[in-house]
Amino acid sequence: MPQPGDTAPTFSATRGTSDHESFDLADAIGDGPVVLAFFPGAFTPPCTNEMITFQDRLDRFEEAGATVYGVSADSPFSQGSFREEHGIEFDLVSDMGGAAIDAYDLEMDIAELGLHGIANRAVFVIDEEGTITYSWVADDPTNEPDYDEVLEAVRAA
Repeated sequence: MPQPGDTAPTFSATRGTSDHESFDLADAIGDGPVVLAFFPGAFTPPCTNEMITFQDRLDRFEEAGATVYGVSADSPFSQGSFREEHGIEFDLVSDMGGAAIDAYDLEMDIAELGLHGIANRAVFVIDEEGTITYSWVADDPTNEPDYDEVLEAVRAA
């Protein structure tokens, strides 16, 4: 799993928008800090809470120069509906192929719910040079990150 000080693994996936545009992390690096917020699944209570909290604090992240991306194994269609239903303005990235989940070593299964190959909840802050400056990975996927700590990491990046 990548740690602070490591070069951030880049990946390609699909934006969870109505246009299903391609997304390449390498293209996002260089214009200020990047926040990658991996989450297990759209429309689940903890994931909804997390993405809404990032949305509620989006102005603060943007004022600090950061771009926030939510990343999950959900389809672009599901993510698009999720964004619309909850008023999420930042991009969600559909990693159905698992490239990002594998690159960040976050794959997990929740067998009792029939979920396999999904992302554990995690947050990474990447600076303009592409170096990870902050990482947090949930011990339990129902836990949420310390949003103030993530914002401080962005400001320090």
